[in-house]
This record gives sequence, structure tokens and C-alpha cells, in this order.
Amino acid sequence: MRGHEDPCGCFPTGRHYPGIADLLAEQIVRIEGLIEELAAHRAWTDHPFAVIDFETTGVDRNQDRVVEMAIVLFDNGIVTGTHQWLVNPGMPIPEEARAIHGIGNDEVKDAPSFAEIARDVMAALAGRMPIAYNADFDRGFLHAEMTRAGFGPRSDGPPALRPTTVWVDPLVWVREIQKYEKGKKLTEVAERMGIVLESAHRAAADAEATGRVLLALAKDMPRTYGELVRLQVQYAARQEADYQAWISRRS
Repeated sequence: MRGHEDPCGCFPTGRHYPGIADLLAEQIVRIEGLIEELAAHRAWTDHPFAVIDFETTGVDRNQDRVVEMAIVLFDNGIVTGTHQWLVNPGMPIPEEARAIHGIGNDEVKDAPSFAEIARDVMAALAGRMPIAYNADFDRGFLHAEMTRAGFGPRSDGPPALRPTTVWVDPLVWVREIQKYEKGKKLTEVAERMGIVLESAHRAAADAEATGRVLLALAKDMPRTYGELVRLQVQYAARQEADYQAWISRRS
């Protein structure tokens, strides 16, 4: 059973058991991926969040570009600020992308380029724990766009721009905590948990819903920031291995 393979403070079913895990976390001195100025032993819900969401021209961070970005700030579980930008991608927006987020060429023709908002983005992210649903996507686009703007990944920048920072990803936790529930998309999870998501696939609405989903899951997650990151890395690696095994079986 998984409980024998994974002495991480989890039940054999894979559900997290906060009490044991948090006691273990207090003994851990070094956890990779933490933001050094945020105390590992403190409750992660006490740390300031920056929930990030992008709408783009496509899914390739090297070829595609951002057309909208939002950063929603949470402090002690409350939304304390929202930053939202339409962005001129410098390329036509494909129809298949416009059909998803509703942003077309006319909407962004007078918008700033990403380079023009880059400093404002860094200011909004300063000192905050980065969070995104399916975080690899948003992290990849942020780092790619900031690099093109001349500010990309740097150890002395905001936590979200540091190469080693682990972004908190509610999707990883949904896959663990709600593994037997059908539907893992943000819209499906929000509906299942009674979280209002108006204007789905617009950056600010998706970012706020992401933060609320994460907070709603908190009771079944580790309490401390250090243990949250440690277990998320472990869970994400196992989920990716399971996915690759599934792909191999289908082939």
C-alpha cells in the first residue's frame, strides 16, 4: 500500500494527515523551493499570496504570447488587491484562442506590450507566495515574457521570478484530495466546491477563483509552508509518473 511506500504523514489512501506531517515539518531544516523570507514553520495561509493567471495566443511559451494577465492578492484569506492588464501580444490572436477567452485583436490593439507592464508586474509580485492553477503553464509564460522584457528569472527578484521557487498549485492538491471526483478543471472544481466563477477564462476571475479553491482545500492540506512545498513536489512527481505510465499503456 502507498502508506508503506510513502512515510510522509499521509493515510494509506493518499489523504494528507496534517497532524503528523506538521510535526515532521518542524524538524526539517532545508526544503528545496521555499521562499527564504517566508518562514517554513508558519502556516502557509498566514503568508501573503499572489495568484497569477494568463490568457494567451496559444500554449507554447516560446512561440505564443500573453494577451491578458491578472494578479489577485490575498492576505489572511481575504482579497486585498487585483491587478489586471490587457496586453498587446505583437501578433494576431488565433480564432481558436479568441473562442476560449473572448479577447480579440480589436481589444488589444491599443494595449501596452508586456515589456511596458513588466515593472508593474514585478512590483505586484514582490514578497508574495506565487500561486497558479496548473502552475507550470503560468510560470513558464511569466518567465518567458519577463525574459523577453529583459527582467527574467533572477534570484534577487520577486519570489515568482526566482528559478528555484516552487509555485503553489491547487491542481496538484485537487488531484490528491479529490482524486475520485470527476472533473479537475478549475471551472469544474469551483462549481463542485460552491465557489462562484463568473467570466471563466478571463484572467482576474480565474485567479480569484484559484485562490478561493486553494483556501477551501486548506483543511485537508499541510498546515505549514515548508510541508506544503515538500509534499506538493512529491505529489506532483508521482502524478506525472502516473500520467506517463497511462500514456505508455495507451500506446
